[in-house]
Amino acid sequence: MRDVFAETPLQRNEHLSQRYNANVFLKREDLTPVRSYKLRGALNAMRKVLAETPKTTVFVCASAGNHAQGVAFMCRHLGVKGVIFMPVTTPQQKIGQTEKFGGSSIEIKLTGDYFDSTLAAAQAHCAEIGGHFLSPFDDDDVIEGQASVAVEVERRLDGVPDRIVMPVGGGGLSAGVRSYFGDTVAYSLVEPAGGACLKAALTSGAPVTLDAIDNFADGAAVARIGEKTFARLQSLDASDAIAVAEDRLCTTMLEMLNVEGVVLEPAGALAVDALKDLGDDIAGKTVVCVTSGGNFDFERLPEVKERAQRYIGIKKYFVLRLPQRPGALKEFLAMLGPDDDIARFEYLKKSARNFGSVLIGIETSKAENFAELEQKLTHSGFAYRDITDDTILAQFLI
Repeated sequence: MRDVFAETPLQRNEHLSQRYNANVFLKREDLTPVRSYKLRGALNAMRKVLAETPKTTVFVCASAGNHAQGVAFMCRHLGVKGVIFMPVTTPQQKIGQTEKFGGSSIEIKLTGDYFDSTLAAAQAHCAEIGGHFLSPFDDDDVIEGQASVAVEVERRLDGVPDRIVMPVGGGGLSAGVRSYFGDTVAYSLVEPAGGACLKAALTSGAPVTLDAIDNFADGAAVARIGEKTFARLQSLDASDAIAVAEDRLCTTMLEMLNVEGVVLEPAGALAVDALKDLGDDIAGKTVVCVTSGGNFDFERLPEVKERAQRYIGIKKYFVLRLPQRPGALKEFLAMLGPDDDIARFEYLKKSARNFGSVLIGIETSKAENFAELEQKLTHSGFAYRDITDDTILAQFLI
């Protein structure tokens, strides 16, 4: 691997260490040439394939972005062709990076809204052309390549940590690291709440397919854990798998950006965010968090900020039934406190002559300010509905 890229840093983070009264290290996989650990698995698997069958002409893969970039980078490095399938919903930043790393060595095909349908299309295409399919996680050589993260951690610590915290999508990284460390460390494997396929598998005793997934943390939004990866993880307890709410994850992304100057994609921030759930369990311990990826499209920053504000309760959306009479709007505005700011104001529909429905978004400095505002609205007879956490209405209106 050192012929291809430098070892990623293992950095002690003073901010997190003080907060959690622990010795917290970040394994900075966001600092590989492709800004994720996926380069490791692609490198290891592709070199082995070419060593065994040198006449391999085309590698095919399916990826939400990071595996795609790793394969693209290695196709160009090794001088072979690659066909890379990506979901239509993949952030443009990841598509552009994949094109940059692969150049003329690769072809990108966008298909499917979710990873699992993209995967099926890639496998079908691979069978048609007789290429070599390179799984993003469910491949022994890919798993072995990801295990190199553990090798470097052990070398830098001159031993093993008390606990290692890693993100989980299909399970390639966690399966590789656990295969190397075995039971010498404690594990916290972190998934987005909208794609907790490992916890579902550990609870059921076998991989299961989730009915639906939230694609926000696209690097870890997988509906089904890999068969080979789960075989290496199945002896873990279901409590070792932590599901993180996507909105809370946004608060960690912003904190790492604003406080530490570290740019992490949603999946890359999972391990750091999970420290909030570990609390006293890590006090006084040496903990390694794998920051698995930094492929963040800054066009998504307003969404991340919005979700973070809603999670901590300083931004809310209401549908307000506003009387159509002189002074009604002025009366409403007078109820706002000095720290309340209108972020959105939109008439939705005049459903009656005397009333109009208004969508209003309000930002404030402290979550408790909303209790005072709602009390004033109720006391004054204004009809309103808080739709901040109403998933269906929020999808259509916000």
